[in-house]
Amino acid sequence: MKRVLLTGATGFVGANLARRLLTDGHEVHLLVRSQRTSWRIKEIEPHVRLHTVPLADGEPLVGFIGELKPEWIFHLAAHGAYSWQNDADAIVQTNVVGTVNLVEACLKTGFASFVNAGSSSEYGFKDHAPSEEEWLEPNSRYAATKASATLYCRQAAQLHKANITTLRLYSAYGPYEEPTRLMPTLIQRGLKGKLPHLVDPDIARDYVHIDDVCEAFVLAATQQCPLGSVFNVGTGVQTSLREVVEIARRTMRISAEPQWSTMPNRPWDSNVWVANAAKIKATLGWSPTLSFAQGFAKMVEWFAAHPALIEAHYRPFPPA
Repeated sequence: MKRVLLTGATGFVGANLARRLLTDGHEVHLLVRSQRTSWRIKEIEPHVRLHTVPLADGEPLVGFIGELKPEWIFHLAAHGAYSWQNDADAIVQTNVVGTVNLVEACLKTGFASFVNAGSSSEYGFKDHAPSEEEWLEPNSRYAATKASATLYCRQAAQLHKANITTLRLYSAYGPYEEPTRLMPTLIQRGLKGKLPHLVDPDIARDYVHIDDVCEAFVLAATQQCPLGSVFNVGTGVQTSLREVVEIARRTMRISAEPQWSTMPNRPWDSNVWVANAAKIKATLGWSPTLSFAQGFAKMVEWFAAHPALIEAHYRPFPPA
């Protein structure tokens, strides 16, 4: 059993990782904001310990880390991943200043593993599956700050001979996902036999189920990686929106026909967005266990098994 500190646990990925760590029997501490949305962690709150020390406030954070002495740190706190999170100062304070403060505080105390959550958006738009060694061309403020955090973590790891690893996540999906995102929206509409408004059918992503993402985090913490390692976490399989909708129609028996381009493409939409996952497979032995069809079916089952939570947090769904 490890004493674990997790930031960003009120978010989609963090809430799932917190559950995985509890299932594995670890002592889980969550560093959360005083003003937070807690619906994702409400049912596990009795089993974790909550702390409200701000990441952007260096001195109190150093004191807190010194007292807690976590063995594993998972840093998932972020701002700017969603279109409505567009305040530049908040993005920088969370993604850059917060990361620097947390890394430095943890280095003072020492730890077994520090795993930082990066983003595939650090690469920007590519016409192929980029490797971890490729030039970064961030396509947003959020992406630029995530790239900065990754580089800082890498330099700190090499300078201090510390086990700090970054996982660049591709398009994770699954339980507790942000209600406005594609998969929850498809499922909400699909349960009514309908489809939502849709963008260009050729828009594509590398969708990786949250269970596989959590496994990558645990593996990264468990194993001694080369100092400052960065790993892509994706399936290596690109799935177009056309394919996603077809799988949704088949899985949920939706008779409605898709109405393409009834929603405008977003600035981040691309026809090519896929991971090169060779490095994480070779180094950590990680490979995805769920195809997109399997993962989507599992997510539909989760929606069906949690009607009260869905009613409270996934309604009303967007009109179509």
